Amino acid sequence: MNNENQNIEYKESWRDEYVKWLCGFANAQGGKLYIGINDKGEVCGVENAHKLSEDIPNKVVSFLGIVAEVNVLDKDGMDYIEIDVAPSDVPISYKGKYYFRSGSTLQELNGAALQNFVLRKMGRSWDEVTNDRATLNDIDREAVDYFIRKGIEADRIPDDLREASTEEILTSLDLMDENGGLRNAAVLLFGKNPQRYYPSAVFKIGRFGINEADLMFQDIIEGNILQMAERVMDVLKAKYLISPVRFEGMQRYEKLELPKEALREILYNAIAHKDYTGPDIQMHVYDSSIEIWNEGELPEGYTQETLFARHSSKPRNLKIANVFFKAGFIDTWGRGFQKIRDGFEADGIPMPKVENFCGGVRVTIERTVFMKLSHVGSDVTSSVTSFSSVKLTERQQDMLELIRKNPFISAQQMSVVLSVVKRTIERDLADLQKKGILIREGNTSAGHWEIIEK
Repeated sequence: MNNENQNIEYKESWRDEYVKWLCGFANAQGGKLYIGINDKGEVCGVENAHKLSEDIPNKVVSFLGIVAEVNVLDKDGMDYIEIDVAPSDVPISYKGKYYFRSGSTLQELNGAALQNFVLRKMGRSWDEVTNDRATLNDIDREAVDYFIRKGIEADRIPDDLREASTEEILTSLDLMDENGGLRNAAVLLFGKNPQRYYPSAVFKIGRFGINEADLMFQDIIEGNILQMAERVMDVLKAKYLISPVRFEGMQRYEKLELPKEALREILYNAIAHKDYTGPDIQMHVYDSSIEIWNEGELPEGYTQETLFARHSSKPRNLKIANVFFKAGFIDTWGRGFQKIRDGFEADGIPMPKVENFCGGVRVTIERTVFMKLSHVGSDVTSSVTSFSSVKLTERQQDMLELIRKNPFISAQQMSVVLSVVKRTIERDLADLQKKGILIREGNTSAGHWEIIEK
């Protein structure tokens, strides 16, 4: 016998409560419950198999309102029962509770998970539900104009929409219901302050040292989610990522350590497919890696291999995905991860790792460029305690320790970590350079610090 999995469950004997397992199968992908087989997949037989085969279908109809196929099978002279349940197009409950088969476990659905499940069964998504409190006054026309401009540039919306009213634009995108109410997607995409209604519609970025407890500084990106990816990219380029300088003849080049378009694609995926009933999007930036996490797991049966191969697009938020598509941010053919692969392969950077983690999706990116360059600074860096002949303030010693951990740290970042105004940090940096302790390689935005052994 096969092992228990998404579609198979074994029980040694029958109990009426096992109807909830059938409920879980019906609400998921369907499946088979075997009676008379132990957890090892060994047939142990069941008594009164033929009577049970008559009773069980009636119980399934009575409790679940669905029809199950029940068969009596035989192995080595022992009878066992196979109960085959097809997936249901509508939500199925057992004694007022909803169950769902996930992997080899049975889950009871509650709260937001139940709401999303019922919506999916109805062919709807959470983002198309009407927000009863929001009005057109909550919509930012500048965000609407931004969408129109992007959509026309991508050749996905007609040019004559430039003069359309906000209401006409939202109606054309099906972001207003038949009574003129705004859907959740409308407020998230174009709202002046979406966080008023959806507190978790934020993108948190943190710079960490050796582990998650070592938070050095952070940023919280708020506002509408349509422009969120661009704002995140701006902050990453300004504070969190490096752009090493190289020269070809007299031509100077500064290239971000990660492929921009591929990184932007990852951000769009995190924002567009987030479960907005759960916590905020989180980005952990370490020396060696970057982790991006959003609430809401991959579609059932999807893995990293699925995503990086040819696959169908299964957006969690149908209305949000439609607007992102028309703005030219994503496509509807599941090709986004191919773009990511192309970008990382072109730059010779290991492919990001994509996995389900803690109820959501985590993408892990190796910072190979940063690590390759950062050892240059660490090789010539000595301990702060070795500067016995030079008088340093306690703050200057703290600054040198920060530079030892991260040679690419900026004056602004040090001011945040040390709770000192940027101008004071800049004076200390100038003093350290004057004393011959510190030198700057590269320019202000793309260079790194080197501590000179003395």
